[in-house]
Amino acid sequence: MLKTITFACMHFSIAFGVVYLMTGSVLIGGAVALVEPAVNTIAFYFHEKVWQRVERRKQLQLRPNTPIMQA
Repeated sequence: MLKTITFACMHFSIAFGVVYLMTGSVLIGGAVALVEPAVNTIAFYFHEKVWQRVERRKQLQLRPNTPIMQA
């Protein structure tokens, strides 16, 4: 979860900076910096969970007699 939070902080900063440079508006930059990274952070969390499942299945394929456990 700490990885997700630090990613969110970085993403908020980048989103604000890019939109502010494009528009010159602190209000629009702030709005985009709140909405877009928040949605992206949630998507990132689930993306990580999917990849963890993929990696687990790869490991289990190396051991064909091991049953697949559902998370």
